[in-house]
Amino acid sequence: MSTLAPAPHPATVVRPTRATVLGGLLGGAATTSGIALTATSGWLVVRASERPVILTLLAAIVAVRAFGMARPYFRYLERLISHDAALAELADRRVAVFAALVPLTPARLGRRSRSAVLNGVVDDLTDVVEAQVRVTVPLVSGALAGLAAAALTAWFAPAVGMVVAALLVVVALGCAVAWRAESGSRDELLAARAEVARVGDLVARQAGELRAIGAERDALRSLDAAHATWRAAVARQSRGRALVAALLPLGTAAATVAAAQLVDPAAVGAPVAALLVLVPVAVGEALAPLVDTMRALARAQGSSARLTALLDQQPAVRDPATPATTSARRPEHLDGCAEPRAAGRVPVVRLEAATASWTRERPALSPTDLELRPGRHVAVVGPNGSGKSTLLAVLARSLDVTAGRHTRDGVDVRGLPLASVRADVAVVDDEPHVFAGSLAANLRLARPDADDGALRHALALAGLAPWLTELPDGLDTRLGTGGRGVSGGERTRLGIARAVLAERAVVLLDEPTAHLDDATATAVLDDVLDATRDRAVVLVSHRPEALGRFDHVLDLGSHPSSRPDQE
Repeated sequence: MSTLAPAPHPATVVRPTRATVLGGLLGGAATTSGIALTATSGWLVVRASERPVILTLLAAIVAVRAFGMARPYFRYLERLISHDAALAELADRRVAVFAALVPLTPARLGRRSRSAVLNGVVDDLTDVVEAQVRVTVPLVSGALAGLAAAALTAWFAPAVGMVVAALLVVVALGCAVAWRAESGSRDELLAARAEVARVGDLVARQAGELRAIGAERDALRSLDAAHATWRAAVARQSRGRALVAALLPLGTAAATVAAAQLVDPAAVGAPVAALLVLVPVAVGEALAPLVDTMRALARAQGSSARLTALLDQQPAVRDPATPATTSARRPEHLDGCAEPRAAGRVPVVRLEAATASWTRERPALSPTDLELRPGRHVAVVGPNGSGKSTLLAVLARSLDVTAGRHTRDGVDVRGLPLASVRADVAVVDDEPHVFAGSLAANLRLARPDADDGALRHALALAGLAPWLTELPDGLDTRLGTGGRGVSGGERTRLGIARAVLAERAVVLLDEPTAHLDDATATAVLDDVLDATRDRAVVLVSHRPEALGRFDHVLDLGSHPSSRPDQE
């Protein structure tokens, strides 16, 4: 796999490479062989009708066989090389896109739906990469074959050569019209496709709730309306395609008639005349796919614009270890899923009159003071919208402060490598992700070297020991897609188990017991606080009964934002 750092932007539409150019040359050989096969076959049929000595036909017979065998052979090599290059390109670009998205998460992606991001990473990126093969290869092969055909006919009859050249101009005109028509409708079509993905994702994720309140019919009507808009956009685009599709056959027919009128069988012979008349037919048929090539280019340009808008955002955090713009690097994940870190000294983290904002409109966190040191457990309370989740994002360095100070052992965190700061932090958000895999694999994302005993201990601290005994295959039970379903409470406690297992110096908990009953929530919280007694813990909670175990309560709904320790 190629190195990602010096690579062009992952949304670049056409980036000719040695493999795609070689594929174009092989495609040109295949197309030229097809044109030569048609022309030579015409010469052979007409010459054979004159009943010559059979030996005079041997060269043509061999040529027909050679061109007939060469066309599929060269086409196979072209497909093999170009598709191998395209798949390698897709793999490299997907890695680059994922790496570019990591610094944008969650601050710069929060206003985009999951479907919009997924649509960009999957559909738009696929359109862009497909253009590598569907544009470069056909253009190179078509240019070679067309010029070769024009030169061949001009050798025998310059007037017919001019006709073939004129046909090439018609093909180029058809390509330009196709590109223009596709470009005019692509934004509408891409927007309609994105809306279908958005509504479909929303309906799929909220299917249970919609069914519970009897709103599934309204949801399906919304999905049908989105599909209807998409179908209407496709229909309008298809009308333009139909007009362009009629242009090339008409041009080919006109070129064939013109060649038949211009060629003089008495001057060049009937077999050569047949060859010259058939060349425009073969050229028109061989170059017709170039229209689809320009459509693919127009679609790829639209997808590239959407992908660029997604990726070229300024990250919410600045990493001094990398350039300011997004770059391809190994991502760190906050939910206890980054590279393992040996338990060590807990840093002293301070916020001094810190404010933060997800957008430029208004601050999401008012000036706040907070100190985290070894063994200090802090609860954060406040009404919705007071900045509790924003505070956790700042502490996890998913978001930088816009005013005030955020220091780690007295050093401004913006001057520290992002990876080193995040390596000290484990976050349990309100929707931990469960990957399709075994329970053990889901836990070892936090610490790959953990043995089964450590996994069971972490599950017990998270209150999942009884659940583990009920699983049919224990730690090897498959979860997620294609496996056992996981409830909201179980998913949250899996996130807690990951955070405990990761042994990070700072543990951030965002409503970790929201899906649990009071007794279970109290037991789980007690176990987690006992297991992290020597670490810094910040808990966001709406449960007043949970605050008694904490050393400090930070109330973001009051001014000043903190109140004295409850020690």
